[in-house]
Amino acid sequence: MNLRPLHHILCADDDADMRMILEVALGTLGGWRVTLAADGEEAIAAARTDRPDLILLDASMAGVGGAQTLATLRADPSLAAIPVVFVTGLATDADRASFQRFGAIDLIAKPFDPLTLAARVRAIWQALPG
Repeated sequence: MNLRPLHHILCADDDADMRMILEVALGTLGGWRVTLAADGEEAIAAARTDRPDLILLDASMAGVGGAQTLATLRADPSLAAIPVVFVTGLATDADRASFQRFGAIDLIAKPFDPLTLAARVRAIWQALPG
């Protein structure tokens, strides 16, 4: 069980409406600091600059996709330990297993309920090893 507090979440999604939903659901409703990125390159740059506690990553972004972004994060020793959760419409058991092989800790299926997203993220965070 993770006892470290969650303060800052980086959310990367190429859909502007989804970024707004994530910001409201996690920032306004969840009370966390939220940094937004529109693609994988922005997410990597923001992770290097802002050092988030957790990253929510769209699996199917234009340009640098989610899997490639995660591979880049895992290859950087200063970013490799940041937990990453994929937020995706690809939510079968096979998809979940594939994302975990890439190094993701969990998956949040789209569409999700913005009103319960903070609770889901909190549960994922608390389930992490201390």
